[in-house]
Amino acid sequence: MPKRNDLEQKALHYIVGTGYQGVLQSDLWRELGASSREGSRVSIKLEEKGLIRREKELQDGRWTYRLYPKRLPASIETIIDCPCLLCPDNSRCDPTTTISPKTCPKLTDWILNLGKEPSASPEDPSINEELNITGDDSDAEKLDSR
Repeated sequence: MPKRNDLEQKALHYIVGTGYQGVLQSDLWRELGASSREGSRVSIKLEEKGLIRREKELQDGRWTYRLYPKRLPASIETIIDCPCLLCPDNSRCDPTTTISPKTCPKLTDWILNLGKEPSASPEDPSINEELNITGDDSDAEKLDSR
């Protein structure tokens, strides 16, 4: 049987690797070869340390917890969609001028949405074009009349 700290480290590493999806507590303990009792104690300990978040979930008719990391490691993916990277005003952007990161709505929106799972927004015209969505409801009416 591994020491608790070793098990905590392995569990945390595995949970962080699952990213936004998280992992069911029962799946984690099977993966680590630990008993459910050990697993519960380790997950509670990691939660108390502020390293993970546990959310109760009904799975196959039984209650369990889904474990999520509180922090994800930094990588290029964390900044790849930053609006500053392709901004045409980047060379003139400065906190002391009128074009400033302090007042940039695109940067503000990006920062406010950090940590949220990306989702397609119907308001985004490029998404609507990809899905061939128009403002006209005739297709919806045809489906309703069937």
